[in-house]
Amino acid sequence: MNRSSRSSYRSTDPRPAAGSRSGRRTRQGPPVQGEFALPVGTTPALPAVESFGELDMPKALLATLTRQGVTTPFPIQAATLPNALAGRDVLGRGRTGSGKTLAFGLAVLARTAGRKAEPGRPLALVLVPTRELAQQVTEALTPYAHAVRLRLATVVGGVSIGRQAQTLGRGAEVVVATPGRLADLVQRGDCRLDSVAVTVLDEADQMSDVGFLPQVVQLLDQVAEGGQRMLFSATLDRNVDRLVRRFLTDPVTHSVDPSAGAVSTMEHHVLHVQSSDKAATIAHIASREGGVIMFTDTKHGADRLVRSLLADGVKAAALHGGKSQPQRTRTLEQFRTGQVTALVATNVAARGIHVDGLDLVVNLDPPADHKDYLHRGGRTARAGESGTVVTLVLPEQRRGAARMMATAAITPVTTRVSAGDEELARITGARVPTGVPVAIPDLVVERPRRSTSTSRNRRRRALRAGTARGLADSRGTAPGRTALAG
Repeated sequence: MNRSSRSSYRSTDPRPAAGSRSGRRTRQGPPVQGEFALPVGTTPALPAVESFGELDMPKALLATLTRQGVTTPFPIQAATLPNALAGRDVLGRGRTGSGKTLAFGLAVLARTAGRKAEPGRPLALVLVPTRELAQQVTEALTPYAHAVRLRLATVVGGVSIGRQAQTLGRGAEVVVATPGRLADLVQRGDCRLDSVAVTVLDEADQMSDVGFLPQVVQLLDQVAEGGQRMLFSATLDRNVDRLVRRFLTDPVTHSVDPSAGAVSTMEHHVLHVQSSDKAATIAHIASREGGVIMFTDTKHGADRLVRSLLADGVKAAALHGGKSQPQRTRTLEQFRTGQVTALVATNVAARGIHVDGLDLVVNLDPPADHKDYLHRGGRTARAGESGTVVTLVLPEQRRGAARMMATAAITPVTTRVSAGDEELARITGARVPTGVPVAIPDLVVERPRRSTSTSRNRRRRALRAGTARGLADSRGTAPGRTALAG
């Protein structure tokens, strides 16, 4: 039976947050075109909390929150955690940086604490669209999972599937996974989902956009019947609506920061540039003091730009789907530590990257899809910090850029600039490049992986050869050969 048959939908604007205090509406931006109305649960939601101490959570989780310096819940945490801890299905809309990871993560860990998973049969599942986001979620939840003695496993593409199968075989209560790799492990028989009682879909809209929807549906069909489902998304389009209707029952809903345009600490600028001056403008922006993420559409374009920036004296590196997972992890770490100051990325980095203090994101061309703009912009102005999103627009791109901004409900400040302009420096912190070429330390050089069986056989052959050589030495001859006279 359709799990959402007991849910009703309203055709008006989304209701105020379940935990909005004093009965006041939370401030909303204009609705993003193409979104559906949030469902209204038939069961009243529990009220929001003022502090984590009011929540019915294990003491070990509360103590870890204190040690981590997390003292006051974000709005989405305050509103959804009381209901998630009570076992309610949850639908949350909020851009990355709004506190969603702990909003679902604490509930998952609290409801799973005290249980032990059988080999290959996790008890809770978090599905995410990208490797980077899987890694971020795992890192964020690890100290809390350790506090309640739960084992986390990360299941993503680009790394050894055999090692992941071994990790699952040892037992993991909570699995954070991308749909494609998890589907592979399920098909191989290395993982069963029939014991999963709590399931989370994080960034559900992007999973739909990149074609994961059929795999997500197949995976959700395999989890335990009647289990708890939580879905979080930055935007709510019709594909996400299908998931909500099929898999969520009487959900508690909450919306916070529905789009980048509603974030008061984020500035949006459209910079009109000429084609002949665009490369120099990019180099000046990349030479700013402090980090910047620059988005481009293709991995080849990212690599070309990085080579040009390195020659201009900018510590730049590329992040895209053509890089292996160890390379991508290393590049992100270099960016976080300042070894790289200009990260040139494709949309692979539009979700799942959190860098403290990042205050500038640049679209080297206007994104074709308004959702790409919103997700790219979500790399800055996170958790109440301020930030700027800049889009470079050529004369022939102006009409399309204006349509995209209108669809995204963004009203940017438009400025005509060129390399060296004071306005360019004021908006982006642009500086003249040094022109002294720089080099970034080499990334990890990966060797082809050998299968476990191949490595084991080679070790056995080496052992047999060593034993034979030892016998030959003791007899004065090599095996199968006649000893030469002195």
